[in-house]
Amino acid sequence: MNLSPDKQREMLRQMLTIRRFEERASADYLAGRIYGVVHCYIGEEAVAVGVCTALERSDRIISTHRGHGHCIAKGADLNRMMAELYGRETGYCKGKGGSMHIADFGIGMLGANGIVAGGIAIVTGAGLAAQMEGNGGVAVSFFGDGASNAGPFHECLNIAAAWKLPMLYVCENNQWAAQTSAVATHALSDVAARAAGYGIPGVVVDGNDVFAVYQAASRAIERARAGQGPTLIECKTYRWRAHTERKGQPDPRNQAEVEAWKAKDPIVQLERSMRDQGVLDEAGLQTIDSEIMSAIERAVAFAEASSFPTPAQATEDVFA
Repeated sequence: MNLSPDKQREMLRQMLTIRRFEERASADYLAGRIYGVVHCYIGEEAVAVGVCTALERSDRIISTHRGHGHCIAKGADLNRMMAELYGRETGYCKGKGGSMHIADFGIGMLGANGIVAGGIAIVTGAGLAAQMEGNGGVAVSFFGDGASNAGPFHECLNIAAAWKLPMLYVCENNQWAAQTSAVATHALSDVAARAAGYGIPGVVVDGNDVFAVYQAASRAIERARAGQGPTLIECKTYRWRAHTERKGQPDPRNQAEVEAWKAKDPIVQLERSMRDQGVLDEAGLQTIDSEIMSAIERAVAFAEASSFPTPAQATEDVFA
């Protein structure tokens, strides 16, 4: 692993930003200040950051209903994200999309998607576009273990393999699809094993180890840029929260299972590694965290100072 101390600190900053953003989003949603629905990414931060750190700004990604982490890791603006959650017109979708529909084409973020597996085909099209553009770009599909059982997953892996599209398919196997355990719905223990059916590499990685994710993504990106086609990367991880932040949300998971995964906190693992290398101390960590909390407070203030869209704006930006 050849990452400079500055690069490691940036990875830690991004992971902590995702954690603190999600904690604030959850608290404000439960307090009735955020509308719609919120799916927290807490516990999975190493996947988004590990993959996006290996990408160029011009590379394209697509997200899921649990998309805040991918947005932040790709460089989205916290103010506009928070404003969108607050339903304000300064948000990414002018306050009319909410948590599951944040997009910023300028940074290669093609959007979150409220439909399970709904983004896989869209970003496979972006992979085809990258191939046709011929500039060495790649496209990344983030999706969950539940989406790997849906038709678009298989259809897109097949066409991407046949056409050698510059794609990464990143399965965030957080062990649960809404209320259903992956163990109950998958015939194989590893989603990555399905890659063999399409003649492409399938890689299983510790999704709580940001360095392992970064290395796997870097190898797959190098392969894609060289015209050798797609790779399926399965990141074994876990979401700490219930499926959504709704009050009274049933959670069928065993609490011992949740606590066991919390003990593998990806942020704590990164902090420990950086301390061992001598590139982080407690003062440095507190400075980073303080700066992040200030940025989030500014984002909330920006959102609260922004106006709601008016009824007359309801049909603006509607194309179908």
